[in-house]
Amino acid sequence: MRSRRTAAMVVAITTAAMLAGCAGMAAGGSPGTGVTATGSFDWKRYSGTTVNVMLDQHPWSAGVKDRLAAFTEATGITVKLQTYAEDLYFDKMNQAIRTSSSPDVVMTGLDYSIATQQAANLLEPLGTFVDNPSLTSSEYDIADFPAGILAPAKLPSGSPNAKLYGVPVSTETYILFYNKTLVDKYLGGVVPTTMSQLISDAQLISAQGNGDVVGSVVRGVRAAAIVDTPTAFVFNEWPSTNPSIALPYNVWFDGSWTSPRLTDPAIAKGLSDYAALIAAGPSNRLSLDWPDANALFSQGKAAFYADASVFGPTFEDPAQSTITGHVGYSVLPAAAKGGTTGLWSWGLAVPTASANKGAAWLFTQWFTDKKNTAALGALTGGAPRQSAADFADYTSALNPDYVATVKKALSTARATAVVKGDIEPALLVVVDAVLGIADGKKASDVMGEAQTKMSTLFK
Repeated sequence: MRSRRTAAMVVAITTAAMLAGCAGMAAGGSPGTGVTATGSFDWKRYSGTTVNVMLDQHPWSAGVKDRLAAFTEATGITVKLQTYAEDLYFDKMNQAIRTSSSPDVVMTGLDYSIATQQAANLLEPLGTFVDNPSLTSSEYDIADFPAGILAPAKLPSGSPNAKLYGVPVSTETYILFYNKTLVDKYLGGVVPTTMSQLISDAQLISAQGNGDVVGSVVRGVRAAAIVDTPTAFVFNEWPSTNPSIALPYNVWFDGSWTSPRLTDPAIAKGLSDYAALIAAGPSNRLSLDWPDANALFSQGKAAFYADASVFGPTFEDPAQSTITGHVGYSVLPAAAKGGTTGLWSWGLAVPTASANKGAAWLFTQWFTDKKNTAALGALTGGAPRQSAADFADYTSALNPDYVATVKKALSTARATAVVKGDIEPALLVVVDAVLGIADGKKASDVMGEAQTKMSTLFK
């Protein structure tokens, strides 16, 4: 199951990256050096090589493990794989990539994680591989990844000279899950189609649930990592007439790190929508992270759950859910002015300090080609390539309503990433605003205070 790092791990990321500015460069040299190849493309070019790969424990990673023998047969490359639970992974990975024994391939978040690593010269630009026909198969087709999914991996973000530093492996978009049985019981089977209806329906079910069920569960713990879903709610309220949303600043800043726009009515409304769903949750709503929310929803204790699409396959697995066959899927209910949703991705990157960059790229390329993206995407519901929908391995493994909902959501989704290495304090300002509104404070007062705090962060 996909998760996100805690605030403590983000501190570890930043600390490791600062140290890496010296140690990583000493271990691996300058990015973009040391790999040359000519002639026709050959999967066996690095036969006999061993690559060290470090991955987060994730359904995608489990699928990789099952396919290592096939990769070795195709390439002659041996893989030494290490996986870690996410409460350890980011810390270990960010330390490892600044040493002389760095892994050759790592899994990283395509957000401020990869931005921090790239800024410290810890990652290899991948264009030198992608653009070399001797190193990349003509069938690879990097353009099959939607531009919005690739954007957070192109760094420095917003620069005309940005380069690709990561390849997406699992993408999630933010949708609404609902328990059909509870919707039938409390709402006469009518699924809300607007955000105001969703909020009022969630409040109604919580009031009538007698503590046995609640109207909604969403993440309410104070951590920067929960910000992606509230961001999607802001996107849902963001009218087309508003200023554009662009990386690296995303929606929170107006073209400059010293120009926050937290008092924009669409931001205040989107965060208030999310806060209302927190407030309609259980008594421990302000301590819920995704494992807690998942557990409550999969046990039939909540009617609505707005979060990452990647959780969908879990709810259809009888070994992990008591509501299999009774889950409905919807894009976020429409806001008054229309809008869209968000997306977030895991990706693979090649550390600068890797001793086997060519073989590392073949590993990355093989596991992110069209066929493997579809097959591994069936384990997560988050295949990041457009072509995945053309593969029966992907579509037949998943609930058809789920597939259709995710496809619809991704068709207009924007990246939730804020691509700046030291952005965590700003994200916590946003989270604190959400929690303040959920706790009953007036939204206008909360957002005014948040605007003031944000204005002081990057001067």
